[in-house]
Amino acid sequence: MAADRLDIDTSTITDNPEERLVEFNGEVDSEEYEFAVQYAVLEALSGDAPEDDAVDQFNRFSDAIAEAGLVALARNSDASPILISENDLE
Repeated sequence: MAADRLDIDTSTITDNPEERLVEFNGEVDSEEYEFAVQYAVLEALSGDAPEDDAVDQFNRFSDAIAEAGLVALARNSDASPILISENDLE
């Protein structure tokens, strides 16, 4: 059975501009995982490339990112961090 909810730990959200990622921890079915969402996902969701506002964009679209995180987790649960890409958007 597939997981139906990713709870994002907002205290762990960090911008990694060198890697063009926003990283965070999340919990799925009482298991904790490390995630990273590509800037390209933020751009696809917002229509604007992240500049100095990647965390703000992440927060605005956190529900869609959480859904994409579940897709990424199902694709590769052994990765650390679990990388969320544009392919994980529905």
